[in-house]
Amino acid sequence: MRKVAMKVAYLGNNFYGFQRQKNVRTVEGELINALENIGLIEDLKLSRFAIAGRTDRGVHSLGNVISFQTENEIIINQINDKLPQDVQIIGMAPVHYGFNPRYANKRYYRYVLVFPEELDIKKMQNAAIHFQGTHDFSNFSKRSERHPIRYVDEVTVSKEGSMVVIDVTGESFLWNMVRKMVRILLDVGMNLMDHSQVKELLNPVNEVGIKPAPPEGLILMDVHYNNLKFKYDNYACLRFQSTLKDEFFKHLNASMVERTMLNGIGRIYNYQETD
Repeated sequence: MRKVAMKVAYLGNNFYGFQRQKNVRTVEGELINALENIGLIEDLKLSRFAIAGRTDRGVHSLGNVISFQTENEIIINQINDKLPQDVQIIGMAPVHYGFNPRYANKRYYRYVLVFPEELDIKKMQNAAIHFQGTHDFSNFSKRSERHPIRYVDEVTVSKEGSMVVIDVTGESFLWNMVRKMVRILLDVGMNLMDHSQVKELLNPVNEVGIKPAPPEGLILMDVHYNNLKFKYDNYACLRFQSTLKDEFFKHLNASMVERTMLNGIGRIYNYQETD
């Protein structure tokens, strides 16, 4: 009997989140079907199948982690052959039988967006500092959350060409916590909120409803564990890279069509105004 941990990459667009649900497509459902199909697991309980985190519908990943134990030989690309192209195993590491992927040392999320308005990046950077350290994040998840205290290592905001990138690292996060942090940073960047007001949101006495930023911009980039090094499979990475390229150019082409239509409707509107 051996136990392994595996890095899972997926595009979240066509999934109803990670966690298994009846009658809908999920990442976990696809993974379990593939593992059962090739005989690596027969009984989920006996295999001790476990996951690092249940990402929401629309959220992507390059580094989520699953673990299970099996008596059979494990070949990454044999599993990938049974998986759809938008979810693939890209790395693996042997682990001890007591390993649980949920107890990570650090999780790293990245939120990416191309924003139509000019954002005040400096103000966003100043506001991001308030999230760092240990805080009560009751306003950034469900108010019924029993354990709202979380430690956030770092939050950075940067501009990469036309993109705004927000990186968040910490040991663990509440449901919707990162996306709600992003929403507040956007409000600061649009001058709808002063960066000093962010501090008030971290006081649980000030009950505030925050709408999370859309899930499509969020990527679980990696999950780290002390003294655990994953070996990435080159072929599996190239295979998923090919899927990403295909999706990128498909959406790029759609964006160009929409931009052309935007320009076209603009010309029609301006023509009518001056007619």
